Amino acid sequence: MSGRPVKHSLTLKGHRTSVSLEDAFWTEFRKIAAERGVPINALAAEIDANRDPDVGLASSIRVYVLQQLTAQ
Repeated sequence: MSGRPVKHSLTLKGHRTSVSLEDAFWTEFRKIAAERGVPINALAAEIDANRDPDVGLASSIRVYVLQQLTAQ
């Protein structure tokens, strides 16, 4: 497992975008979406809608994943 971020494509509000996430974060992000029963794009859109505009989407996803893991 690489510690380097890898670009992943997402669709938010009908537009394609990419986020660079490390494999460990991407894996957990996908697990969280599956556990919630929502598509990964829908979860990313939810995080995007609720994030501080001064914080990037990738950083917001990492923090979300960390919060979900520590809440368990």
